[in-house]
Amino acid sequence: MVTRKRTELVDVTARVQEAVSQSGVREGVCVLYVPHTTAAVAVNEGYDPSVAEDIAQTLSDLVPPAGSYAHTEGNADAHVKAAMLGASEQIPVAEGRLLLGRWQAIFFCEFDGPRERRIYVTVIGNRV
Repeated sequence: MVTRKRTELVDVTARVQEAVSQSGVREGVCVLYVPHTTAAVAVNEGYDPSVAEDIAQTLSDLVPPAGSYAHTEGNADAHVKAAMLGASEQIPVAEGRLLLGRWQAIFFCEFDGPRERRIYVTVIGNRV
């Protein structure tokens, strides 16, 4: 995937559900992993896009791009934000569907874009 902004939360729920469907797993768990030190993955409200905007803005307020960081490549804030949210999520799978709450979505969280990025999806379980 290619991100378009320095900071953005990209809804990847449909892509992840497609990977679950293609796996054939009916009951199990979906493990998501982001192999980047300046990006993360999170589950949160996807119905109202302003929630993702609020999350991105609040993280920028808490960890501003310009600060007295020891890491001097210009993306220290991105490393801190990624560490705060984390590189992985696990979501149960039942009847071949992600068991997300009514309003939940899966977000790829970009903090040092735009870049070409990856999110690994592993589905473990029974193909009953």
